[in-house]
Amino acid sequence: MTTALKGLKVLDFTQMMTGPMATMMLADSGADVIKVEQPEGDPFRKSGETTLGGDGVFFLAINRNKRGITLDLKSDSGKEAARALAAGADVLVENFRPGFTEKVGLSYEELREINPRLIYCSITGFGHSGPDAKRPALDQIIQAMSGLMQITGTPESGPLKTGFPFSDLATALIATTGILTAMHARERTGEGQRVDLSMMDASIFSLVPRDVYFDATGKTPPLMGNEHWDIVPNNTYKTLDDRDIMIITINDKFWHILCEGLGASQLKTDPRFATKNARLNNRQACDAELAEIFATRTLAEWDQALSAVGAIYGPVRTWPEVFSDQHTVDNLLKTLEHPKAGTFKVINNPLQFSATPNEIVMAPPTLGQHNDTILTGGCGTAWQSGNV
Repeated sequence: MTTALKGLKVLDFTQMMTGPMATMMLADSGADVIKVEQPEGDPFRKSGETTLGGDGVFFLAINRNKRGITLDLKSDSGKEAARALAAGADVLVENFRPGFTEKVGLSYEELREINPRLIYCSITGFGHSGPDAKRPALDQIIQAMSGLMQITGTPESGPLKTGFPFSDLATALIATTGILTAMHARERTGEGQRVDLSMMDASIFSLVPRDVYFDATGKTPPLMGNEHWDIVPNNTYKTLDDRDIMIITINDKFWHILCEGLGASQLKTDPRFATKNARLNNRQACDAELAEIFATRTLAEWDQALSAVGAIYGPVRTWPEVFSDQHTVDNLLKTLEHPKAGTFKVINNPLQFSATPNEIVMAPPTLGQHNDTILTGGCGTAWQSGNV
């Protein structure tokens, strides 16, 4: 078996998270990704308080399966080397601030002259035009400005960011889709194209399906924490052993199933809760009834009881529980050997292919690790030396 993108040549000028995450997805599927860093390195190498072998763990988490070089794009030799690599690439991905690639001679317009088949993916914070185009963008800023924080949190907390870099991740996944879509188009036309995506646009897109709700009502969904404005119950409840369990009943059928699992059949016909509208109108009473019931048994006991009836629920698991789960250990964790960082585990690509499986074959590169093999002897032969 071979990987799906074996032979695809990707020139990666991205840094921090959203771009490197996208190119890592391509690399996992077999693309030969050359990560190009400035001489001082991707800022993510020094981001965060935890490092392994001198590199930040955030950098190590999203740069596997790539070869790495350093180029000073402000020097003539660096620009020349970058253009030579671009001439032989299938895909180029960059997330510089707008205007930088034009300054250094790496704009799409210039590179398509020497490589008409090039797919050029440009990721920005706010797009290439408008008053915000050149302002710096990080995940939390985009979450704030896109409206995501307005639907995350509680009335007491106020707007909150998500517990993970949602805007970075969403943008990376959409960018990967865009690159693969352009590759499919190139199969028909023989020509590359530019793929543009901003973190702001990707984050606003992720508000789906609340867009139609807002258009129809003019209302912003309220801050409700673990609750849902249109579903009751949709909340977490404390168990006897002070754990949390997430409960959702999307319709009356699943309300009845939940009541059976709780041993509280009387709630099925209680006029306050018997229908969806009744439960919405009596939200606090419903939550109070369920909170009292869930407090009578441990999480393990409720897990068994609710599983038996087919209720929609989930224990709120701790990270040690998640990362020691047998499925996670067997399918999603991969141990890498790094020349400086030693051994560490990463989360494997979750896509499962029957004929072209993803692979993790290389640890993230050290700074400039492949300068000799890629840059020595001319960039024209660099793509023939890939080992992914």
